[in-house]
Amino acid sequence: MGVLAKDEKKIKIWITVLSIAIPLVVAFLFGYKIPDAEPLTFLPPIYAGINGLTAVLLIVAVIAIKNGKRKLHQNLMMTCIALSVLFLAMYVAYHMTATSTSFGGEGVIRYVYFFILLSHIVLSIVIIPLVLITYSKTYLGDFESHRLWAKYTFPIWLYVAVTGVVVYLMISPYYVH
Repeated sequence: MGVLAKDEKKIKIWITVLSIAIPLVVAFLFGYKIPDAEPLTFLPPIYAGINGLTAVLLIVAVIAIKNGKRKLHQNLMMTCIALSVLFLAMYVAYHMTATSTSFGGEGVIRYVYFFILLSHIVLSIVIIPLVLITYSKTYLGDFESHRLWAKYTFPIWLYVAVTGVVVYLMISPYYVH
């Protein structure tokens, strides 16, 4: 087995472990409340803003690569990954210190909200391995596979980032401060 094949096998193992561990850890921490902690109520607009910034940077990154600006594309994508990790840390911190907010809308908007929320949650889990696989292809120098994976990864990641902002905007009137 060549060095590249060994690297790819190790990477696949890490992608699998992280793709399972991250949602499980988030689910566990989401359900855990830090006793007597002051609710971090300032975080939701910040992490919603991070989602919005991620969406914009994803679009700019695609434009950059289409214009042959590989280094700019790479830097923007690394920034998007870092922003996603920062979002996740803030999201978990908020939910470990505050009670969940119920959506107060009624009628059709309630169904719209829950559809957006559910699709956002499901795709936020799906995007983890997609981002890791897509990124790993560049690490391995397989840019053809990277482009193929990115065709699926980009729209899903963009949807998750945009719907994160939409969910925040829809539920923010119901936050208790």
